[in-house]
Amino acid sequence: MKKTVAVLFGGSSSEYEVSCVSGATIAESLSKEKYDVKTVGITKEGAWFLYEGPTEGMRSGEWVRHPSCRRAVLAPDTSVHGLLVEGPAGRLETMRLDCVIPAVHGKNAEDGTLQGLLHLSGVPYVGSPTLASACCMDKAVTHTLLASWQIPQAHFLWFYVENYRGAGREKIQRKIDARLGWPIFLKPANAGSSVGISKVKSVDELDDAVALAAQNDAKIVVEEAIVGQEVECAVMGNEHPQASMVGEIAAGAEFYDYDDKYKNGKSELYIPAHLEESVAEELRHTACRAYRLLGCTGLCRVDFFVRNGKEVLLNELNTLPGFTAISMYPKLWEAAGKPLPVLLDDLIALAEQRVYYR
Repeated sequence: MKKTVAVLFGGSSSEYEVSCVSGATIAESLSKEKYDVKTVGITKEGAWFLYEGPTEGMRSGEWVRHPSCRRAVLAPDTSVHGLLVEGPAGRLETMRLDCVIPAVHGKNAEDGTLQGLLHLSGVPYVGSPTLASACCMDKAVTHTLLASWQIPQAHFLWFYVENYRGAGREKIQRKIDARLGWPIFLKPANAGSSVGISKVKSVDELDDAVALAAQNDAKIVVEEAIVGQEVECAVMGNEHPQASMVGEIAAGAEFYDYDDKYKNGKSELYIPAHLEESVAEELRHTACRAYRLLGCTGLCRVDFFVRNGKEVLLNELNTLPGFTAISMYPKLWEAAGKPLPVLLDDLIALAEQRVYYR
């Protein structure tokens, strides 16, 4: 008997477009012999629809105008165990789900908000639980926790936007100058895929960078600029995670920004990375350790810098990585002999195996 799997895509975040592409890729790759695939789109405004049109509409953004769209919501009532869908004459119909794959990125998606709703629904879902999702999304929290566990990372500090005014502004500038030096990377604490990030080369550029980051979050993170290789590792599992081989990114821009990741495709990916095996093994071990300490389950892409070919510095954990044609997470597992349909089977199995405490 087929399992009914819902793929959530879109969402009210700055990563709406790439979420739609990730959702389309996943929906196309799920075995139609094993699964009855339902696609549920979330608009930029936050409205939910059951979408029964072609996946090309998801990629183009035209899905929301398709006549098949019906209003739908994920019920927090565990007896429903799935969706409430608008039927004829406005009547609500129930649609029981066996699993949900949230192919969504950024705020209101992978920051714990959606995971909380999924937990209340009682439906198994792919990815990390609420707290782990929230911690990994907030870069200030992630940095602070990693530091407490003595996991090497770039030097950092963080502050609230409201404190960047008057005497507070000058105090923050002095701290950056004394602790980090220049250049630095300044970013919103809660935003994914390099949205709102600036490379700041001097104090004269700081005000504009803060203003840009403040469009996405009220909390700002500042990191020293690391000169080194940008590498990534794919992790999968629950209590006993496993790490893939390491991939390397040669960014097409000054740093690996949103356009480089998802739009222009100018960055180059090397699988495996140009690293000594001992360094790659240290990186994989660190990725799994951080994954477990932060409470991640299902999947995660863990990003690192490697300085001077030796020094491993953890950058961030992405609990719902992209699944586009140029995304590193599925490419790393494909290189290990696990094509996307098999990878999705494994992720659904991990979601079903996880213990959901209530």
